[in-house]
Amino acid sequence: MRRSVKPWQVFTLGFWLMAVPSSMGKEFLTPDEIFKIQEAQEVEKRIKIYMDAAALRLKTAEERLQGKESVAGDPLEFFTVQEMLDGYFRIIRSVMINLDEAAERPSTDRGMLNKALKNLKDGAEKATKDLDVIKKIAEEKKDEQVWNLTNQGLEITESAREGAETGLARFPVKAKSKKH
Repeated sequence: MRRSVKPWQVFTLGFWLMAVPSSMGKEFLTPDEIFKIQEAQEVEKRIKIYMDAAALRLKTAEERLQGKESVAGDPLEFFTVQEMLDGYFRIIRSVMINLDEAAERPSTDRGMLNKALKNLKDGAEKATKDLDVIKKIAEEKKDEQVWNLTNQGLEITESAREGAETGLARFPVKAKSKKH
């Protein structure tokens, strides 16, 4: 028995395939990073793990662009520069989502949220410098794809930094009074 394919089915499938980014196929975190994130229940610990993973991707991408090869056993050994920059973007997006959700929950410890926001702000400031270096290397190598991914990274990093500053102003840590 032959089944005929309806034109609307082809259109729907084509539309769905175009809507799904190609980067969704490859995991952007290493198995060890995934395990650590799953184990970290407190928002500040989870954000620290994400930010360390993001920083590692930028450091490794820069090294690869400068010609340094990965060593056997390196957790990012099989990631391309483009995948690391895409991974960086996805990590920062995950951080922003995690912090937004934590801020909305009344049960979230505001002191821990503040630490997580500070970690994001500090990490974003350093990442901006790292991304500027990567962008310069991409320009020198005339690598348009890396340059575009770097610009996306810079945009989300600036948004994350601004969001962290807003959050820090919204959720200030109350100073403990000193007893004499």
